[in-house]
Formats: sequence, C-alpha cells, structure tokens
Amino acid sequence: MNYAYKQPANPLEEMKRFFSQGSALSVLILSNIAVWFLVQALKVILFFFNISDATAAGALVMHLLALPASLPLLAERPWTIITYMFLHVEFWHILFNMIWLYGFGRIFLEFLPSRQLVLVYFLGGIAGGLVYIISFNMFPVFAGMVPVAFALGASASVMAIVTAVSFYVPGYTIQLFIFGRIRILYLAIILFVSDFFMIPSGNPGGHLAHIGGALFGFCFVQLYRFTGRQLSCKSMFSFFTFPKKKRKENPSAGRPDYSGRPVSDEEYNLKKKDNQRKTFF
Repeated sequence: MNYAYKQPANPLEEMKRFFSQGSALSVLILSNIAVWFLVQALKVILFFFNISDATAAGALVMHLLALPASLPLLAERPWTIITYMFLHVEFWHILFNMIWLYGFGRIFLEFLPSRQLVLVYFLGGIAGGLVYIISFNMFPVFAGMVPVAFALGASASVMAIVTAVSFYVPGYTIQLFIFGRIRILYLAIILFVSDFFMIPSGNPGGHLAHIGGALFGFCFVQLYRFTGRQLSCKSMFSFFTFPKKKRKENPSAGRPDYSGRPVSDEEYNLKKKDNQRKTFF
C-alpha cells in the first residue's frame, strides 16, 4: 500500500500546534534545542572570562558530554553513550538533524506509537555509538585518532528512525524540493550507501555512527514484524535469550496418577502408552 505525506496548509501554525501538544517527538526535539542553547550560553559566559570557544567546547562540553572513542575515557564517563546524542555545537548540525527528526518522526508516529519512537531514538543512538567505538578500536587506520576522537549529535538516532519507518512503510512517498515525489525507502537506502562510501572522508566517526543507527532501525522493524507486538527494552533483550531449562525430575520419586496416588515408573509408562494410543490411533 502506498502512502503520501500531506503538506499542512500553514506549516508555521502546524509546527506551533505540534510543540504545544507536548508529544514524545516534541520533547526529543526541544531537549536537543535546550542543550544547544546551554552550550551557546556557556560559550558566552566563558568569553567574559577570556576563555576561547575552543577551550570551552573542548574542556567543558566535549569532554563531559561527547562520546569518546577511547575505552579508558569511556569507562570514566559512561553516561556519554546517552548524552552525546543530544549534544550539538554547530548551528547547522542541529538544524539539519532536527529537520530530519521532525519530518520522519511525524511519519513514524502515523504508524507506530510514541513509546516505540523513543525506544528507537535511544537504542539507535546507542547502537551508533557502539559501532563508532568498536570501529575506532578495531581498525588500524583509526589508531592514532582514538585518544582525541569524540562523537556528538543526534544523527545516529535520527538515522535509526528514518530507516525504521522507511522499511516499515516502504511505499510511503514524500515531496522533495528538487527531486519531486520519492519513496522514503529509496531515500533511506541512498543515505546508507552515501554514509558507507563517505567513511574515508573527513568525518569517518560520524558516518560509522549513522550506519550503526540505520542497522538498528532495520533490525527493529524486522523484530517488530516477527513478534507482531510493541517492543520494549525487556522484550528485545529477552528475544535473544535462551529458554529456561526444565527442572529434572527425581526418578526415585513416584509419579502421581490422576487421583494423586504415587505410582511406580512401570505403571506410569503403561498409562502413558495407553494415553498415546488413544490420542494418535
């Protein structure tokens, strides 16, 4: 089935109404914006004390909230696996991330509940962060960058949402300013392929995190369809666990018959064969 995004008559009024509702998506967007304003305010305050922007971003922001590639630094600041996905320093970085989050988050909520949106945002960001950390510590090309490499931004989380909804409703189309109407599935694939081939560019950590988020979004949809129910952290992790082993019965203890009287193993086996014969023959 094909779907198409309906452009509101007055985008500004629609956006005002959207943020006034206090939905999960609006909270995620406002949280990112609030952190960005705090970072900018911190820069202004430190400016009065003759501290440069580089020092402010590096020492008081990046090192406290951004996700380090170094495992020893990550062990000292484990909370950064969460905080990094709300941290933006540059204006254009947060602008484009929030535009994508708003657009595809709205599409996501047309088909899936807000709880799933929050789940994909956080777990997609964590997945992107883990791919970034593992890649930087595994491949020799990044060996010299590990001590000074940090990841920040909501891009991995946004890619998880984009990929999840694109594979959930692959026939959904949107209107792009230059390319016209296009299926969001094609757009998600183009973004994934672009990130892969742009890894050797100047921002390999960002592209790796995007890929990690996209892979999680794809896996989320497959798991959602397989189980046929809403997913939570508990259900996702329990899906990959082994079933509990049945407790072994004590062979020396007599098995009760239907009246509750203990019977011997020989009597039990005779009754079991008789029941099987009645059932299958």
